[in-house]
Amino acid sequence: MPMHRLHLPDELPDEPLELVSAWLNDAARAGSAMPNAMVLATLDEHGSPAARVVLCKEICIRPGYVTFYTNYLSRKGLELGRNPRAAAVLYWDTLGRQVRLEGPVSRASPAESDAYFASRPWQARLGAWASAQSMPIASRAQLAQSVDDVARRFGTPSPLAGEDDAPDPGVTIPRPPHWGGYHLWIEVVELWLEGTARLHDRARWQRTLRPSSAGFETGPWSATRLYP
Repeated sequence: MPMHRLHLPDELPDEPLELVSAWLNDAARAGSAMPNAMVLATLDEHGSPAARVVLCKEICIRPGYVTFYTNYLSRKGLELGRNPRAAAVLYWDTLGRQVRLEGPVSRASPAESDAYFASRPWQARLGAWASAQSMPIASRAQLAQSVDDVARRFGTPSPLAGEDDAPDPGVTIPRPPHWGGYHLWIEVVELWLEGTARLHDRARWQRTLRPSSAGFETGPWSATRLYP
């Protein structure tokens, strides 16, 4: 049976994030070009929504959040600073599956952000320093100049002069203070499976989150099957 024709179990599982993680792994095995691409929606100070694609770098089943990384001074970073809530969508068309996530957002720890930043290609680490993400720029040449300036600062070749797979120059490039990770704590998760004749499978799980020193304390999930 093709994976996209499977159904949600009649008795919905108590822990939906195990299913979300399994679906992400299925998408990777099925050859999705970027299975962890995730649309992230935030709100500005006027309540106007904005959405963009980020990469889901981790699904932490317990206590229950997904992790993404970005520039804290970007539009999404500033909006999350004012209103630390977000919604996200993962969609795999070849499998006919969709995941919707909603909840509060907190910053990852500096140690977690440092560790991930160090794992990035050296060109991407330079780019995090060179790009004032979401800010106006006069031309592509200005961006190239910023990249070259950062390369000279850290004593590396310019990434614009070589290939994407150029060898790491072995230079320490620290994480910029304006760049790091976020945890989207999952308060609501909705799973959707494509069905025959548009009779899709759809279910929602909700729980209560209470702020704590570690982020949030989590209550039990409550599951509801929905009409498609």
